[in-house]
Amino acid sequence: MSETTPFKRRVGSVRPSHLMFTSGVGALVDLPKFSVLIKGLDDWNDSGSQQAPIVEPRLLKAVQKVLGKGVVELKPAPWHEGLDRDPNGPASRVGVPVVPFPSWLRCTACNELGALDSGIFGFENSKPRKPHEAHFFHAKCKKKKPLAVAARFILSCTAGHLDEFPYAHFVHRGGECPNATHPRLQMEDRGGNISANVEIRCVNCRERRNIRDAMGKRGEENLPRCRGRHPHLATFDPQGCKEPPKVLVVGASNQWFAETLPALAVPQSGASALDAKVEQYWGALEQLPPALYPSMRASGLPALRDMSQWSDEEIAEAVERHRAKVSGATESQDAGDRYPDLRTAEWEVFAADRLPEPNLDFALYRDVDGVPEALKGVYADVIQAERLREVRALIGFTRLDAPDPEDPGLVTRVRLARSRPSWVPASEVRGEGIFLRLPEDLLQDWEKRVADSAALRAHKDAYARHRKNRYSDRIKNAADFDAMALWPGARFIALHTLSHLLIRTIALECGYNSASLSERIYSGTEDDPHRAGILIYTAVPDAEGTLGGLVSLAEPDRLVRITRRALADARHCSSDPLCAERLPQNPADFLHGAACHVCLFVSETTCERGNKFLDRRFVVPIDDTDLALFPESP
Repeated sequence: MSETTPFKRRVGSVRPSHLMFTSGVGALVDLPKFSVLIKGLDDWNDSGSQQAPIVEPRLLKAVQKVLGKGVVELKPAPWHEGLDRDPNGPASRVGVPVVPFPSWLRCTACNELGALDSGIFGFENSKPRKPHEAHFFHAKCKKKKPLAVAARFILSCTAGHLDEFPYAHFVHRGGECPNATHPRLQMEDRGGNISANVEIRCVNCRERRNIRDAMGKRGEENLPRCRGRHPHLATFDPQGCKEPPKVLVVGASNQWFAETLPALAVPQSGASALDAKVEQYWGALEQLPPALYPSMRASGLPALRDMSQWSDEEIAEAVERHRAKVSGATESQDAGDRYPDLRTAEWEVFAADRLPEPNLDFALYRDVDGVPEALKGVYADVIQAERLREVRALIGFTRLDAPDPEDPGLVTRVRLARSRPSWVPASEVRGEGIFLRLPEDLLQDWEKRVADSAALRAHKDAYARHRKNRYSDRIKNAADFDAMALWPGARFIALHTLSHLLIRTIALECGYNSASLSERIYSGTEDDPHRAGILIYTAVPDAEGTLGGLVSLAEPDRLVRITRRALADARHCSSDPLCAERLPQNPADFLHGAACHVCLFVSETTCERGNKFLDRRFVVPIDDTDLALFPESP
């Protein structure tokens, strides 16, 4: 629904998840007859929405670290029941505000090209029950109200700006039309996807130019400087923009990339629960010496009474952790060089000897017999996650270049609102999953075997080239640039590869659509190098993810069969020997080895690292047995 007169009526609908992953704030939504741009949070009005805010304190705290303490709520897309029954009722006034973009239209009958504010186009949206029939028409055409469609070219830059294509400037080669101050333009679009089929003509001076002159690196010379425009905020960057503009076609997949933070709603336990208590009672504990803890316990100090399950030494360590956090000694996230840590609390719950009490959002079950005997050498623990809730918050977006899931400073994040937002869009899905923990001694022995291997060196060298290439126009001081920063390690490659093998086997053998599954890899970190877990879970807002079909796969007999098939299938690929022999070699910078669409790749919604850091040779023997985590089948 648009808030701009005279278009104040519904023009289409999308699923809530679409606003989080495909086309959120600042993105173009391609409707049947034209395209619209989703406006910033300043223009959203959810006063009539029946959707309650999403409560997930741990994720909200992480969002506050990125966007500031002013964010106090996570809200779903606004929605009101009853739109089908009464399309003109209260529900029609609740929705997401949009604005037509691009605002340059082309008449499908006479090829007239003009902007919306030129007055030559009209708008019809008179059928509340058929918003998809809303359309613009050419009011001054010889034919009766022919359809006017969006002129399909726009400008964008890596700083996140978006603007109209400067047709008049372009066709007149940077000058003015000699015969008119507001020249009439025509666009002859012969169809197809190649730019050479589109020609811009000036009716007044008969100047003409092909769009191909604006394409590619050489075409940048024929375009004006980026104006620093953010149309979703109706602003221009006051500091201007030095990035060269790029020509995009409406509907291009790189015009918008979501930057989100996901978290599982896990109960606090172990160190996380103690840290939360210390933060709660920080005023009483900040100046209290550990030597006084026993006497203050005896006197009934509320802070220590509420932490009776922990020892004085554990409380003292937690106090020092919080003191360092407050002083900023360990809070590197605040500097913007890392995303907030949302995995540690989850890992502590899954790896705990004693599982938490089940609740409506989170319920785990561990079989009394433990890991099946046939898989003792493969898994150290198997947990059935009977109930899970994942909450994801949108914190910004990027254009042209996708954000790095580990490096928030790599690509410029575009803000969601003109002012500091008090809330951000969020979504939640409920599902189920399987958590698999691998034996630590198995991984440590394997890491020693592959540490000096040529295969792992090839992956490291490719990673260094990849970072240098991605940072090529961002490196200010080459001497200070660390090409191996944020390297996930060999352990991550093995865990990630095994995760993909299991996901593909589940999809093939058990009928699950792999796109309805997601993964979370818990690999070693500097603070905790012994993490080694894989969570495969459903993350789609429909019934498939909550009926117990995935949890049942963790039952002993089925888990043995699936694991054996996954490892057996990994030994061969229809693209072998090309796939089996693949290793990134200079100058290639791809981040996978023996992996391809036939054997390992999964959908973008499933993989948390974009099908990077995958290699079958590190899990099963395909060329060198010493490189395989599992040299023999279980």
